[in-house]
Amino acid sequence: MSFVPKETIEVIAQSIGITNLSPDVALALAPDLEYRIREIMQESVKCMRHSMRTFLTTEDVDTALALRNLEPIYGSTSNDPPQFKRAAGHKDLFYIDDKDVDIKDIIEAPLPKAPLDTSITSHWLAIEGVQPAIPENAPVEAPSEIRKSEYKEDGLPVDVKLPVKHLITRELQLYYEKITDLTLNKPGSIPFRRALVSLATDSGLHPLVPYFTFFVADEVAQNLNNLAVLFALMRLVRSLLQNSQIHIELYLHQLMPPIITCIVAKRIGNRLSDDHWELRNFSANLVASICQRFGHIYHNLQPRVTKTFLHSFLDPTKALPQHYGAIKGIEALGSRLIRLLILPNLEPYLHLLEPEMQPEKQKNEMKRHEAWQVYGALLGAAGQCVHEKVKMFSNLFSPPTRVTSRGSGKAVIAMSGKRKASTDNLMQQQQQLPPMKKLATDGPGGVVAMNSMLVDMQGSTGGYSSMMGVSSMSMARQISIDNVPGREVGDQQRKVSSTLAQAWKDDIDTGNLVSSVVELFGESVLPFVVSNPEACMFL
Repeated sequence: MSFVPKETIEVIAQSIGITNLSPDVALALAPDLEYRIREIMQESVKCMRHSMRTFLTTEDVDTALALRNLEPIYGSTSNDPPQFKRAAGHKDLFYIDDKDVDIKDIIEAPLPKAPLDTSITSHWLAIEGVQPAIPENAPVEAPSEIRKSEYKEDGLPVDVKLPVKHLITRELQLYYEKITDLTLNKPGSIPFRRALVSLATDSGLHPLVPYFTFFVADEVAQNLNNLAVLFALMRLVRSLLQNSQIHIELYLHQLMPPIITCIVAKRIGNRLSDDHWELRNFSANLVASICQRFGHIYHNLQPRVTKTFLHSFLDPTKALPQHYGAIKGIEALGSRLIRLLILPNLEPYLHLLEPEMQPEKQKNEMKRHEAWQVYGALLGAAGQCVHEKVKMFSNLFSPPTRVTSRGSGKAVIAMSGKRKASTDNLMQQQQQLPPMKKLATDGPGGVVAMNSMLVDMQGSTGGYSSMMGVSSMSMARQISIDNVPGREVGDQQRKVSSTLAQAWKDDIDTGNLVSSVVELFGESVLPFVVSNPEACMFL
């Protein structure tokens, strides 16, 4: 049984001029008409789905008719929904009430604009976080309905623009919600690790950077008792810093406070087994990487961070974990800051720390553990500084530089020998020198023996020890200028002599540094200098 009644077939037959259609023929045509209509509608729905739409249009029906090699529907389309009327005398028959249109009006009407072909164009949504003012983008200014007028004291109206709502796509919203959920609820899971990789490599995350920075700052303040969440937040920050496609420097003022909080906070975690020391080390390395990467852009970034760490380190009212974080922060910033900030205060600080490490004076086991952690941090910082300094000892015991001449009168610098000079070689060279003058200095060495030629070239050499003077003269003696006229050899001689003097001064400073650190820490600092056995001569 067809849903198309036979009356519909009869009306259609009368509209095309067939008036004597029998009822049996109408009943036979109804199922075939239903089949054709269903076929056309199925094709129309396929066209609609291929067009990524959820509503059917007349264009879809025309496309389906064209696929079946049928004539399309002729007529003009309208945005208004069609109005159907019931046919008189027929309960289930409807028709569209078409208005009569004068042909003259249609002829005299102007031609409509030709439809544009479908095309794809590209434009900038944002350039370094700033949306350009082009017709394709939405206006940046607030719409008129969210503006309000205020009046000054003189009665003149002033337009006040309220904040504009930042709109992001639904996909980015879902991405942000998923990342934050994994950070707070599943910080150690495999999906969270994959999310960190996505944050470090995805190039389309710049619109979400302000939301992530606000999320980190807010959650760090609320989860100081949850070590796992704090560690996950710092790993999230590291992934954002590793992404070279986003401009994270625009939001450093929001990121630095929570990172420094994880370094110098008084208490992190609520259990004794929480390893907050590792979190402080991780965050200190983050701060060092930020200063190294953006220090040339923001010149006051590292001084402000250093000032914060120094204040926490020198404040006796701060807790020992805060001192530990400050020491690790300064250590991560480089050995130069260790020499300037930690080493001058090392001896008085260790005198204050020593009672906290002794079981007889400190009965609280947790306090003793914290004191030993701080002691280890100081040892690591001083050891790093010593390790950087003793690297220069390879230059101290390297073969000396010789300046020789060949017939043209040009100076030639030659590196001699495959074996390094030792202290015995230096003493033998000293015995072969001509008589030396003695020059009184104010340095720790008292009286320094100086070769007459070296005194004439360098003048005063205050501050050197006797051993440094002997070795300097031994190396300076290697400079041969026999039968070489001209200024070139003299200039080269002065350069080599001044270089040797500066090198010896640095090496003696290194020896004093090693000796003072060994006096404070004992044999614990030896692993830092074991790579240079020659440095042990100062111990």
